[in-house]
Amino acid sequence: MALILGALTVFSGGRALFGDAQAQAAVGNAVGFVLWFNFLAGFVYILAGIGLFLRHRPAVWVSLGILASTALVGVVFGFHMLQGGAFEMRTVGAMILRTGVWAVISVVALRHIAKPSVG
Repeated sequence: MALILGALTVFSGGRALFGDAQAQAAVGNAVGFVLWFNFLAGFVYILAGIGLFLRHRPAVWVSLGILASTALVGVVFGFHMLQGGAFEMRTVGAMILRTGVWAVISVVALRHIAKPSVG
């Protein structure tokens, strides 16, 4: 899941940031710091996904870092909205989805990778 989300994030963020005028216009009222965060985080998602697939314990901490940083950006984005800043509703949904997915990934990783197996 982390690898797929990472690849999709890098692709969509890259198109929005570096695509032609039509691709950039399609993002509408994108919030710059959220767009850049998500694009760069996509690369970290891929690294975390590889580490989790290989069951490397540091990948659990990377997953928790992704969760925490995504939640923090979500809070800052919330303040941006409350102050009347322009935004797209799909960004709200995307941030909720990303935070939820990384919460699940982190819990699963903590339970199955962080703790040494007994047996």
